[in-house]
Amino acid sequence: GILGTVLGASGFVAALARAVGEAGLSGGGYVAAAFLACAVVSSATGTSFGTILLCGPVLYPAGAAAQAAPAALMGAILAGATWGDSMSPLSDTSIASSGTQRVDLAGTVRRRLAYALPAGLAALAASALLAGTGDATGAARAVHAATGAAPLRALWLGVVPVACIALLLTRRHLVEALLAGVALAVALALALGVLHPVDVLRIDAARYAATGVIVQGMERAVGVSVFTLLLTGLVATLQATRVLERLVGTVARRATTPRAAEGWIVAMTSAAVVLTTHSVVAILAVGEMARRTGAAQGIGGYRRANLLDLTVCTWPFVLPFFLPTILAAGATRGAEAVGMPPLSPWAVGVHNTYAWALVVVVLVAVATGWRRGEAGA
Repeated sequence: GILGTVLGASGFVAALARAVGEAGLSGGGYVAAAFLACAVVSSATGTSFGTILLCGPVLYPAGAAAQAAPAALMGAILAGATWGDSMSPLSDTSIASSGTQRVDLAGTVRRRLAYALPAGLAALAASALLAGTGDATGAARAVHAATGAAPLRALWLGVVPVACIALLLTRRHLVEALLAGVALAVALALALGVLHPVDVLRIDAARYAATGVIVQGMERAVGVSVFTLLLTGLVATLQATRVLERLVGTVARRATTPRAAEGWIVAMTSAAVVLTTHSVVAILAVGEMARRTGAAQGIGGYRRANLLDLTVCTWPFVLPFFLPTILAAGATRGAEAVGMPPLSPWAVGVHNTYAWALVVVVLVAVATGWRRGEAGA
């Protein structure tokens, strides 16, 4: 929460959007750039929600001048947010999937590239094709108006997520990497002059309260943290009633081959995420089943973790009753004045090319056994 808030308040996202607008892109080119920009922000913060809220209101209205198809553009913004969320070591799903399968986070993410990169490239091409062609000059003007001529020097803050991810890949603790990232982001923002000390943290003596981006970041995380903690109570209830034990036994009797075991893992994860509407809770609910069932058929921990993670990054980003599609649809409101219509969650989800590409990748991997037998896969 703090890292995302610091990057947003320092103008990093606005500068990234301005760079997209001034790159002379339109139509499919603009949509592809929006996809990549959102992938960068989502990878940096580990959250698709924050990426949608930060990038959607800036990049979507500018699509009118770029003459980009509205649904294709918002679908690409959501797709980029999904890609970063599925790949970032900072993502809660990355942490939960590797933790439940008892494998290290860095190794899990490294091996996930083999699945996510082909899906991401296919999604990028599909989004660009769906968007058509348009006016690059108009796009530049629109983004400039939306971002308020954000200083491009804020782009230097892009080294922050690189540093965080590098620390994680060297097996430093998540909290250590995040604290280092926050410290680096604040130091860079102050040095570049895009944040002032009073913006970071200040004490309101009259109200006995603290304000600033550090506090805002903490407050931003409170709601979703409480929500997640309450939902994990569902998992504890299932464990107390021994439902999970019976589920493991049932699946174990039917999953007599590696392909069948992986099919059950994907199917049960899909069912859990649809029923709970929460990716992490779904992983926690079926994680033990996946670990025991997969291990019994010789499926490696990294493979199991990635099947869990990739599966929960599909349906919540496509179906209209999940928060990502609802937030993305909400980000399209208020752009009617520039000619961009409000979209429904269903219209946005259908155009999330990355989520659909992931569905294909997961199904092909399970059906054909692709990478199942590779050492460490």
